[in-house]
Amino acid sequence: MDRRTLLKAALALPLLPLAAKVDAFVTGGGRWLKPGTAGWPTDADWDALNRQVGGRLSIPKNPLLDPATRDEALAQIGNPFYVGDQPALTQTSGWYKGWASTPSVRVLAAESAQDIATAVAWARKHRVRLAIRGGAHSYLGASNAPDSLLVWTRRMNTVEMVDAFVPRGATPGTAGVHAVHVGAGAMWIDAYHAVTTVGGRYVQGGGCTTVGCAGFAGGGGFGSFSKAFGTGAANMLEAEVVTADGKIRVVNAFQDPELFWALKGGGGGSFGVVTRLTFRTHELPEQFGGVFGGIAADSDASFKALAAQAIRHFRDHLCNPHWGEQMVFDDARHMRISMVFQGLNKYQATEAWQPFIDWVSARPEYTWLKPIDVVALPARQFWDIDFFTKAGVDFATRDTRPGAPGYHMVWKGDLEQVGWYIHAYTSAWMPSKLMKEENLDALAAAVVEGAMSMDVAFHFNKGLFGASTGTLAAARDTAMNPEVLDAFALVIIANGGAPVFEGLPGARVDEAKAQRNVARVHKAYDRVMQASPGAGAYFSESDYFQKDYERAYWGTNVPRLRAAKHRYDADGTFQVRNGIS
Repeated sequence: MDRRTLLKAALALPLLPLAAKVDAFVTGGGRWLKPGTAGWPTDADWDALNRQVGGRLSIPKNPLLDPATRDEALAQIGNPFYVGDQPALTQTSGWYKGWASTPSVRVLAAESAQDIATAVAWARKHRVRLAIRGGAHSYLGASNAPDSLLVWTRRMNTVEMVDAFVPRGATPGTAGVHAVHVGAGAMWIDAYHAVTTVGGRYVQGGGCTTVGCAGFAGGGGFGSFSKAFGTGAANMLEAEVVTADGKIRVVNAFQDPELFWALKGGGGGSFGVVTRLTFRTHELPEQFGGVFGGIAADSDASFKALAAQAIRHFRDHLCNPHWGEQMVFDDARHMRISMVFQGLNKYQATEAWQPFIDWVSARPEYTWLKPIDVVALPARQFWDIDFFTKAGVDFATRDTRPGAPGYHMVWKGDLEQVGWYIHAYTSAWMPSKLMKEENLDALAAAVVEGAMSMDVAFHFNKGLFGASTGTLAAARDTAMNPEVLDAFALVIIANGGAPVFEGLPGARVDEAKAQRNVARVHKAYDRVMQASPGAGAYFSESDYFQKDYERAYWGTNVPRLRAAKHRYDADGTFQVRNGIS
């Protein structure tokens, strides 16, 4: 589905009301008040908070509804940097019968941990719900909530490299390591620019450059090269966090180690407001690159054989720290390849794919829709938009607004996500045993039969089977479901529609289409899950209505996480959808 095409069509339509019924997300045991109810803060109460935080409190306004900003909003609504700069908007505009992008009652444009500590204490006293937002990418709606005070960390976006970082409170003699301090409001492009383009090192962040660093790590955090460098959570060395008691804590393996562990993949926004993170950085490989291609099969049987051979080839040649990203299977019997590699040159990457190329080319039942294309480039330029522009490569685009940082770039493929409205979204980790020869046919059948209902995408970087011993050990010391250690991929099956922001021309939910897509996604998901019953899911990319979500997200780590939650947030000041309780 091309969401950019849908967006253009939506802008040409008259303004229509939203039709979808949204089920209210109510948590906190009724402890939060609503406007107009007894005890809700008065204007004087809000004014007092505003004075305490230096005038950084305001009422967020939807720029699409304000005549003074509407033209700019319509022109920029497809720009993720612009959307992220609007506290009344979110990068996803909602989830069918789940949540809608709705401005908070007030927003704190925080500039310090003390601003946030003040807001947390005030919100607890006045029983006002808190919402926490950095990059605003939460699929589960954690970036917004009506009737809430939004803690917005966008301005806290500093990035500082350190050559010999030692955690606070560390045992004397602890050796320093290369690291980077990242403000909670920083996006990954801010970190990549400072660490890689300028600094010549690597930090494990997200594939989408506009994702916020803090929320990414809180959910666990996979990047394109996670089989090599691990998850964002596994690379965290320290965090500054405001807890429910209003304290500003610096936590790591030596200070409040259980809270630190919980922040590493235990669910963003569940244990406090992270204000700064410190991540390990790595030696930068000489080259990064990508492999792209597409194949059509002429029958169901040949499509099944193709799926089995593709996974077999991955198992034998690509299931290692060099490779990541996707293979996708769809209802046209097409397989699309969009993989990345690190630490190899173009010749080595091509050699790794040659057996599969030969296998497909030797069989008349397959047609190359796009012959395998291998691209390699200096790793230091992987997020350098100036490099792409000079080379005439059309992979990325920049934020062209006046005054925008020149290095702010986003992959063109990620523009489809800007403002999209989710109809259904599911994920499941695929255990390594499914790649055994005796299981391949059953897995391939599940994949291609599922794909007849909805695209089935294998994200090989979002599973750590095949990673190095060190990468696995670091991931084991996080709160994520231990299933991820044995998963060779995360399967994602999802669909959505055009943005439905209030005030956007044509902003309406196509109920019939949404219902069809929900049914199609879940039919495909159910078929794939027959190959791996009970498989866990990835917190940051999973179903809003995830069944048995604690077990799915955290597995055997649930009791330990719950103990940390009760110790640091006993009365549930911080609540997110499908969060630990």
